[in-house]
Amino acid sequence: MSARDEIVQATLRLIGEQGIGAVTNRAVARAAGVSLGSLTYHFPSQEDLLREALHTFVENEIARITAHVTAFTAMSPADVPAEVEKAVAAFARGPEQIANLELHLHAARDPSLRETSTRSVEAYDRLAATILTALGIPDAERHAPAVVALLYGLAVRRLATGDTTATGTADAFRLLLQGALPRP
Repeated sequence: MSARDEIVQATLRLIGEQGIGAVTNRAVARAAGVSLGSLTYHFPSQEDLLREALHTFVENEIARITAHVTAFTAMSPADVPAEVEKAVAAFARGPEQIANLELHLHAARDPSLRETSTRSVEAYDRLAATILTALGIPDAERHAPAVVALLYGLAVRRLATGDTTATGTADAFRLLLQGALPRP
């Protein structure tokens, strides 16, 4: 891994473990195992560093999401909620989920990061729309943001309570699906 990649990964770990306020040049350089000069060579400003950290996280997340799209569309509709819960549980461990939310919040305050944050949310919306379509839910694209909002809300709840599982995600997903199903 290059020094630049080490710096970005160290930044994401710091954000996830201690918050954006912990991202100082010295802390990142120490966590990445690089000199301060190397850090400022690759990232002349904090804004550049945060922008690249968010961009890198989003690109990795889009690749992860794309892999799930294929898996979810091949499943029986009855299995999808439980598989969504498993996917969420796998992501719920570690600082990545906190970094994800921190970076989105930071993007809300910093317009230069908003485009990358929006791409991430759109990728989640596409995944949700694909799952809803596979489940036969009409107007899947219209309902996808509600699914994504539910999953983000459950993520905040897990983080706030210290819950490292995704227990209840499948039930919440089923409940939301029932409201989207056409009425007889």
